[in-house]
Amino acid sequence: MSRNREHEFSNLVREIRKEQVGNGPREITTRFIDTWAVSEMKGNLTNVEKFMITSPEGKRMVHEARTELVKKIYDCSEIRDKFEKLVHAKIVRVFSDINIEEDVAMTTFVFDRKLDN
Repeated sequence: MSRNREHEFSNLVREIRKEQVGNGPREITTRFIDTWAVSEMKGNLTNVEKFMITSPEGKRMVHEARTELVKKIYDCSEIRDKFEKLVHAKIVRVFSDINIEEDVAMTTFVFDRKLDN
């Protein structure tokens, strides 16, 4: 698939995050590698979250909320359908994490077939 398709995938991730979380990442880059779509997102945290992470408990809460929320977002069949339609493959699983201190998140989508052909 072309870089254009990776860009479309990034735009879809941003749109979904904005819709579901209230804001999308400032920067996003997606790369297709075999059966994976790996999206790296910078500038994810809201102003409230930035305030919360000034304490250890706040960091734990924001990290937990962000990782659990993202997993739930991609459990929704309507949202999964949008990604599957774009790449013509089925999502098998999704992995997601965020580095709170650096405000960088990674989400890896695993599909049932290669995406880079």
